[in-house]
Amino acid sequence: MKHPVITLTEKESRLVAGLMSGTSVDGIDAVLCRVSGHGFATRVEQISFVSLPFSAQVRKEILRMAGGEAVTAPDICRINALLGVLYTEAVDALVKKAGIGRDEIDLIGSHGQTFWHIPEAEPYCGRNVRGTLQLGDVSLLAETFSCLTVSDFRVRDMAAGGQGAPLVPYSEYLLYRSETENIALQNIGGIGNITCLKRGCLPEEVYAFDTGPGNMVIDAATERLTQGAAHYDDGGARAAKGHADASLLSMLMEDPYLKKRPPKSTGREYYGSEYMDRIFSVAAERNIAPDDLIATATRFTAETIAFSVKEYCTPVPDRVIIGGGGSRNLTLLHMIRDALPACEVLTNEEIGFDSDAKEAVAFAIMANEALFAGANNLMSVTGASHPVVMGKIGF
Repeated sequence: MKHPVITLTEKESRLVAGLMSGTSVDGIDAVLCRVSGHGFATRVEQISFVSLPFSAQVRKEILRMAGGEAVTAPDICRINALLGVLYTEAVDALVKKAGIGRDEIDLIGSHGQTFWHIPEAEPYCGRNVRGTLQLGDVSLLAETFSCLTVSDFRVRDMAAGGQGAPLVPYSEYLLYRSETENIALQNIGGIGNITCLKRGCLPEEVYAFDTGPGNMVIDAATERLTQGAAHYDDGGARAAKGHADASLLSMLMEDPYLKKRPPKSTGREYYGSEYMDRIFSVAAERNIAPDDLIATATRFTAETIAFSVKEYCTPVPDRVIIGGGGSRNLTLLHMIRDALPACEVLTNEEIGFDSDAKEAVAFAIMANEALFAGANNLMSVTGASHPVVMGKIGF
């Protein structure tokens, strides 16, 4: 009997499910792709996509545990198992929507839910350690769909000296690079991250980094101001009614993270509850109106993106392509266009791609690369000392 990895690599194409749940903690994105080839020969056809929101209870629990508060070992055990159940339900919904049998899926790539990320070494118990923690047990996925799984991608890059983030640029290089244009791909999830692809670039010339908060500060401000009635500013409607406060915006733009040169990455551990406490304290002192505060948070995200493009993207891109949930915020898009007049700012949908599925597609591709033992990190992006195969394969 052939080894299951060998069997899959010999197939002309594979049905691969990709799973992503991001720092916005809004739910699980699941995509089904037909993937052929690997490396530069990779070809991807998106077949089906579903997005399942987390219940209010689950979201609250994830945010509590990912917010830096003390948690117990039983907490971690339970949420790891629960996420495994929810990921399995997401793939089941995907299978039903696609009209295929469970046993037709060849491979599943799951990023997991990030709970903590330490890209820079910190002293701990007599050693200096870096680390990252993504939870969501994939064993139930393997059992339910009788297929290989690939998960826990970030840790191998970190072992090689990288930051374990951002990871999506590998798939972006395969799918978006151009021989004629300088392209920047700005994803706006909870955190904003950008990938810079100069025309005709080689893999080692790709660079990418987290630009700062994406939707995270906007969402948190909206949630606090509505006492939890709204988790986000739908379409940017409230920001459109407000006016950005210049003094608060200036203070926010002094953020040391913005001045740090890439490679760099960040997350909820930086732009979480303590960060928001400081913003709300200043807003109260200056009597900033609620809609003005949301407008300021929105402008802040737009300005961090513009700052990153102007300071760190060389050459300045011809096109900036916006993806992720932030691409639905029309006020944010308007502010980005206003802040980047020299660039054509488009959404993924305007060039025939699916913003919602983009990150899930990335982990389908990365799982396929791991299957072929292909290096799927970009050293110029993460800062790793050498190429590595990211992802733990489960049978």
